[in-house]
Amino acid sequence: MVSEKVRVNNPSGLHLRPAGILCKEAMKYKSLITFQYGQGSANAKSVLSVLGACVKCGDEITIFCEGEDETEALRNLVTVINNGLGE
Repeated sequence: MVSEKVRVNNPSGLHLRPAGILCKEAMKYKSLITFQYGQGSANAKSVLSVLGACVKCGDEITIFCEGEDETEALRNLVTVINNGLGE
């Protein structure tokens, strides 16, 4: 299992469009991909789970990847988030 903290910097946080982009990227990998925010956690492959986390601009999340392609998945998800999730 690998993990990394990342700050969500896009202006609207993880609302519907960025949540969809995050999920689409996560679904490219076989690994289990989740993230932790505050006291809860979310399945990064589920739009409803990501939306339910209510992550806002400036919030820090910790992404966890576990599986055969975990390192590549983590690297690419962090890059997508750092690039603003399409915003």
